[in-house]
Amino acid sequence: MDRPLERPDDRSRRWLFAAVIYTLVTVVCLATTGRERLTTHTPYNHFALLADAWLHGRLDLGGPPPAYTGNNDFVVWEGKHYVSFPPFPAVLLLPAVKLAGSVDRVRDGQIFALFTGLAPALLYLGLDALARAGRTGRSERENVLLSLLFAFGTVYWFSAVQGTVWFAAHVVGAALAALYLFASVGAAHPILAGLAIGLGFATRTPLGFAFPLFVYEAVRASANAGASGRVRLADVDARALATNLALFAVPAAAVLGVLLWYNAARFGDPFEFGHRLLAITWRARIERWGLFSYHYLGRNLGVILTSLPYTGTSSAPFQINAHGLALWVTTPIYAWVLWPRRTPPSFWAVALTAACVALPSLLYQNSGWIQFGYRFSNDFAVFLFALLALGKRRLGGFFWAFALISVLVNAFGAVTFQRAAYGRFYFVDPTQKILHHPD
Repeated sequence: MDRPLERPDDRSRRWLFAAVIYTLVTVVCLATTGRERLTTHTPYNHFALLADAWLHGRLDLGGPPPAYTGNNDFVVWEGKHYVSFPPFPAVLLLPAVKLAGSVDRVRDGQIFALFTGLAPALLYLGLDALARAGRTGRSERENVLLSLLFAFGTVYWFSAVQGTVWFAAHVVGAALAALYLFASVGAAHPILAGLAIGLGFATRTPLGFAFPLFVYEAVRASANAGASGRVRLADVDARALATNLALFAVPAAAVLGVLLWYNAARFGDPFEFGHRLLAITWRARIERWGLFSYHYLGRNLGVILTSLPYTGTSSAPFQINAHGLALWVTTPIYAWVLWPRRTPPSFWAVALTAACVALPSLLYQNSGWIQFGYRFSNDFAVFLFALLALGKRRLGGFFWAFALISVLVNAFGAVTFQRAAYGRFYFVDPTQKILHHPD
């Protein structure tokens, strides 16, 4: 069996650590969030508008969106206006919208700020579960520090302090990804894992492709695989495996069923989620190449791997393209994922999961624009941190030096991105065609 017996005080201790991480991260994110995000609604409060529409018995907005939104990222279909973003974050806002009585009174940025500590806290629980299962050999201290590095050493930090529709989805989605990781270890909580991946899909669509991890864990658990994690088909208990997979699939399928009904009710097609219908400037490229295409892969890889700050600019010491900085610039510690000391089956299961989650964004028509760093990495960052733990490479002084660099880089993004006073540090080309610094 993976899990050793534990005492009740051990369980209380790790939940205490999770609570401390949640509190610390939430306080820091609140402190680094712009005042206007906390004192009034955001200009892109799509989820609050959607919740308000539901409370009025509508699936569309009942008219054009408010002028303050600039009509940014809405669907117009048969004369009606819709919010096309996956809807689960709007469900979280329903009580606030109901109590406020008016959508304009809902401080959506403030509400989502209170969720910012959840992903790092749940990631700690996931890393702790892997350690207790004998998979990583990481200490309690290392698991805490890795969870805090996720919060402050990745693009999660700048995303967490925005509060607007695109970034609020990342905050909720990352929490659900971390919950899914925790629930999947040893296939210990199949219903919770299925619910997490289903709601993840209803928040950030790529998270629906994270299923390889639970499938591996269910097979491993059904075969009582030892510390090596190697499974022989002859050892698999088919009934136990089928039970775990069914318990996982039922809540995930239920959420998917609701989403398919929702799509059919809005657009007459259960498989039309709405983003293909967005009233945006680059609608023509979607109509030509589709929402997902190999055509976009080169540009997206260019952002992830080669997007560097512009130097020699007149208005600031450097400028950051609105496509965002390369992933290795914002979080150089990801290099340790590519340099593991050990690669047990658990490592490859998590690596496959991360790849499956990353692939839809690599083929997507948008690089994540406008951003400080590659924000779509929030979808799979939880799994990259699990790989850091599973690789068993010693986290020595060199690692922590680069961890400090990661924190400093992302601190800059958190306090400058989308702040008028620091606009000179960002280069925005409305055509999206300029990726590298023009000669």
